Amino acid sequence: MKALDDFRLRLGGHELVPIMIGGMGVDISSSDLALEAARLGGVGHISDAMIKTVTDRRYKTKYVKAKQAQYKYNVDSPDKSAVKFNLGDLAEATRLHVEHTMQRKTGSGLVFINCMEKLTMNAPKETLAVRLASALDAGIDGITLAAGLHLGSFALIEQHPRFRDAKLGIIVSSLRALQLFLKKNARLNRLPDYVVVEGPLAGGHLGFGMDWAQYDLATIVAEIRAWLAQEQLDIPLIPAGGIFTGGDAVQFIEAGAAAVQVATRFTVTRECGLPDEIKQEYFKADEDDIEVNQISPTGYPMRMIKASPGIGDGIRPNCEAYGYLLDANGKCAYIDAWNREVAAHPEAKRVSVMDKTCLCTHMRNFAIWTCGQTAWRLKDTSVQRGDGSYQLLSAEHVFRDYQFSTGAKIALPELEAAAGG
Repeated sequence: MKALDDFRLRLGGHELVPIMIGGMGVDISSSDLALEAARLGGVGHISDAMIKTVTDRRYKTKYVKAKQAQYKYNVDSPDKSAVKFNLGDLAEATRLHVEHTMQRKTGSGLVFINCMEKLTMNAPKETLAVRLASALDAGIDGITLAAGLHLGSFALIEQHPRFRDAKLGIIVSSLRALQLFLKKNARLNRLPDYVVVEGPLAGGHLGFGMDWAQYDLATIVAEIRAWLAQEQLDIPLIPAGGIFTGGDAVQFIEAGAAAVQVATRFTVTRECGLPDEIKQEYFKADEDDIEVNQISPTGYPMRMIKASPGIGDGIRPNCEAYGYLLDANGKCAYIDAWNREVAAHPEAKRVSVMDKTCLCTHMRNFAIWTCGQTAWRLKDTSVQRGDGSYQLLSAEHVFRDYQFSTGAKIALPELEAAAGG
């Protein structure tokens, strides 16, 4: 029986362990997690979601405070069209995070950055151009285009000196999405270096409607692979979503995939950016504790743990400080929902908003617990301590388990001695 280690992912001149750790924002896929993947010979991701809050937390910058002070006058206004990002600060924050990460990189693997198109930031084209170019300037190995069709994203960086040198890929959830992307970018004579095919069991935002359960990752991958062969296009396919064991991964490789992208099992590693107490919530979750809902202002369905404290919380919109989901007209679905509830409950000190959430605030505060559908199985990947808590794992342990295990086997860690004992 074969293991993932019997295969290799070839990206340009790189030969890699065929394991890619997916990008999880905000700062859930931390630099430490991405760097472990690279050290071990695979591909790791950092995320540029809410990049200024990340650099404030990690590197003691003051971007959020400065933006909040600049637009303080607008806090009580439902019109957020005046709230803009300073593009120079955005470029500087991106460079700072990428450079700090890449300076620490060891091993033969690669570190990519996940860039979501749905972070429209009240100036979608201008801000995305800065985010992409700044990451390339700072030396990132590659960029994965996520959460959107990205029909114009390649064109934003076609003049960049690293446009044909860096590894550039895109996440799609259907053949149609890939066809649209390739058609739109045909004039550039620049194919993506890889395509992540994200299925309906993935965590966070989904590229499906609420009928997601009618779709199957293996079927979508096979459809895309057949079309690429028909068009004589050689682009590595990387399935993602619900791949829980090394055996699961091998099945995809044997069916023609180049590698797999995995993420949920790394949420309970020490290197993951989630606070440790929230990692315990992931371990404790049962299958019926996970839901796909429509509370994201992006319009995409989103998978998370039902107990996420951000669900239903009616906090005042924090667009002056954050504002990452403001569209090109300064609109956000949560602002409308919050104003509706405030108008309906004029005497309430704090309202509850059930249909949308202030995703910027709650992701920044780790109050929306996004996860893949298989998160309920995390408890089977570790050991319990005497107090009932689960032992956190090392990213290396999880990576190696994917790499070397066969079939449905999952390697458990040795129980560590309690601190001070």
